[in-house]
Amino acid sequence: MTLPFDLSTGQGFYLAAALFAAAFIRGYSGFGFSAIFIVFAALIRNPLPLIPVVFACEITMTAFQARGIRAAIDWRRTLLLLAGAAIATVPAISLMARLGEDQARLAISLLILTLSLILLSGWTLKRPVTGIGNIAIGSFAGIANSAGVGGLPVAAFLSAQPVPPAVFRATMIVFLTGIDLMALPVMAAHGLVGPDTLTGIVLAFPILGLGVWCGSRVFALASTTQFRRAVVLLLGSLSVLNIAKVM
Repeated sequence: MTLPFDLSTGQGFYLAAALFAAAFIRGYSGFGFSAIFIVFAALIRNPLPLIPVVFACEITMTAFQARGIRAAIDWRRTLLLLAGAAIATVPAISLMARLGEDQARLAISLLILTLSLILLSGWTLKRPVTGIGNIAIGSFAGIANSAGVGGLPVAAFLSAQPVPPAVFRATMIVFLTGIDLMALPVMAAHGLVGPDTLTGIVLAFPILGLGVWCGSRVFALASTTQFRRAVVLLLGSLSVLNIAKVM
């Protein structure tokens, strides 16, 4: 079978394993899917053409999880975050689409590393942020989503506030779906969506379903605090490897 994006058989198995791991993390924690998969993919190839596949996967995973998260979604915060993301999505993707492979790898890895360090720092806010603060973070997330990692700024933002784990997870899932729906048409307009994108999505579906199901089962049984920290440490480490590869 011919794989999309001119992938070899070895690369295909590698990306399938990365996809399962990322889907498991998404099912468990509500964030990290795009960043984990993209930073793994960047170790072996240009990650930009894979970002639309990741976004379509993100949207699909929401369908798997929708029934269990409805009651926990913070809709007011989610809509404010999405309003901010809408401001930044078009110009950010337009800029990212012009980058070469090494430039894209470096930009994505530096962004993931920076956000991972913020998450690991234990940064906290004295009181919950409302109104314009959510719109500002949403705009930053829209910029980051041009690299496929729009969830990390919001994860850092929510982690710094007293947000219950179930609300954190549900709000992240809905927000990520919203910004991905915004980004896909813009990416298509810049030539980042094609026949290989659809093939990649079809091949990813069974892996996604299994990974999200396994992660969601574990979420019901365990604490998320240490797991999130481990995910962020993994992101930071892989980002450093990608930066070293470019340098």
